[in-house]
Amino acid sequence: MEILNKEITDCRQKIIELRESTGMNRKEFCDYFQIPYRTVTEWERDNRHAPKYVLRLLEYYIMMEEMKKNTDTDNK
Repeated sequence: MEILNKEITDCRQKIIELRESTGMNRKEFCDYFQIPYRTVTEWERDNRHAPKYVLRLLEYYIMMEEMKKNTDTDNK
């Protein structure tokens, strides 16, 4: 049970880290990714838990957007 609790806490922390890595506030993050504000709020408050696949998709998308931004900057 302890491992499960750690994993859930990691999901809460992960969504916060992902949002902060974008430099967006919660509202901007929700608008950009089209996730209801209340959903992200509940994830960050640890009242609900984001599915692992959602975290992986968000992480991948943010990573790819950062790579794209870096590539665009290098080409200018």
